[in-house]
Amino acid sequence: MMRVVITGAGCITAIGQDVASFTENLFGGRSGIREMADLPADLHFTRTAVVEDFRQEEWLTASQRSIAERSSAFAIAAARQAVQQSGLVAAHPCEAIAVIFGCSTGGRNTEEKEYEKVYGRGGRVHPLTVPRAMANAGTSLVTMEYGITGPAFTLTTACASGTHAIGLAFQMVRSGAVKAALTGGHEAPLTHTFLKGWDGLHVVSPTTCRPFAADRDGMSLGEGAAVFAIETLDAAQERGAEILGEIVGFGMSSDAHHITQPNPAGSAAAMQRALEDAHATPAEVGYVNAHGTGTEANDRVEAEAIHWVFGERARQLPISSTKGLHGHAIGASGGMELLATVLALQRNVLPANAGFTETGSIVDPALELEHVLLANEATSPSLALSSSFAFGGLNAVLAVRPHRP
Repeated sequence: MMRVVITGAGCITAIGQDVASFTENLFGGRSGIREMADLPADLHFTRTAVVEDFRQEEWLTASQRSIAERSSAFAIAAARQAVQQSGLVAAHPCEAIAVIFGCSTGGRNTEEKEYEKVYGRGGRVHPLTVPRAMANAGTSLVTMEYGITGPAFTLTTACASGTHAIGLAFQMVRSGAVKAALTGGHEAPLTHTFLKGWDGLHVVSPTTCRPFAADRDGMSLGEGAAVFAIETLDAAQERGAEILGEIVGFGMSSDAHHITQPNPAGSAAAMQRALEDAHATPAEVGYVNAHGTGTEANDRVEAEAIHWVFGERARQLPISSTKGLHGHAIGASGGMELLATVLALQRNVLPANAGFTETGSIVDPALELEHVLLANEATSPSLALSSSFAFGGLNAVLAVRPHRP
C-alpha cells in the first residue's frame, strides 16, 4: 500500500472560481449565499449559493462549449486548474491515470429546457440533448481534454457523490491500480424543478444555512465543482511536485434505514472505518469538517454520531461546516469540503462555522458540541476528517493529514 498525496486542486464555487479566491473567502467568512433572481414565485426560500459570472470561454474550447452543460463546464474548469498546478498529466502515462468524479444530478439545465420544448409546445429537441444531460459527461470530456485512457467513471450517491469518488480514486492509487488520478465532484442543479422539489421537502432555509445553530432552519442549495490531482508520495517527491496534503483513510457505510432520515449508526461507522483505514485513533483527530447541512435532523444525528465515535472528547472537538459559505452543492459538496479541510491543515487555521454572526444564533446546547467554531481558530491538527452523509443513508468520510516536509 502506497501513500497518496494531493499535488493539485481546482474549484469553481460561489465563494471563488479558483483556489486563491476560495481560500480568501473561506477564511474571510464571506458567504456566497445570496438572493437568486428568477426563482419560482411560490418557493419558501429565495437564497442560494450560485456561481456568478462564470465565463466558459476562459476555460473551455469552442468545441467543448458546444457540448458541455453547465455542470460539465464546471468540471472541465476545475480539472484544468488542478492539472496546471500539479503537472500530473505530463508526469504519468495516460493509461495510468484515472478520472473519477461524483455528480448526482447530471445535466439538469439541458433536461428541463428540452422537456419544456416537448411537453410545452411540442418542439424538436436539440440533437446533443443526451450527451449534454448524461451525468458522466464531465468525466468523459476531461479524459478527452488530456488524452487520459485509464479507468474513468462517474459516481452518483446524492450528497456523498464527490467524497465517494475521491475515496475510490484514493484507493486505486494506493493499491497501485493506477499511478495517479483526477477526482472530485461537480454539480449544476439549480433549475426550476430541482428547487421546487427541495422546497417540497421543507428542508431549505428561508434565511441562511447555519449548521448546528439552535435556531437552524435548513440548508442553502448551491452549485460548482472541486477537483484534485492525486498521486503516490514517491512519484510526487521524485519529480519535486508541491504537496498540498495527504489522504490517509477512507470509510464508507450504508444506514439501511430510511430514504431521507439519517441514522447515527451509519454515520459513525463511516467515521470509524476512515480512522481504521488510516491506522489512527479518535484521539488523534484535531478537526472535523462536518456534513452539517443546517437541517434539524441532519445536525442532530451527526452530533450523535460524533459522540459515538469520540466519546467524552466530542464536547471539545473542533468542528465546523463550511456549507454556510459555499452552500450545499449536492455531489460537489464533498470536494469543496475536502478542499477547505486541506487548506485548514496547510495554513494551521480552522475555518469558522458560518451563518451565526449574520443571525445572532447560538450553538444548539442539545447537541452537546461545545467547540463548534464560531470564529477561525489557529491550531495545528495532525489529522482531520471530512464527512459526507447522503439521502438514502449512503455515507463517506475521508481522513487527511497535513504534509510536513
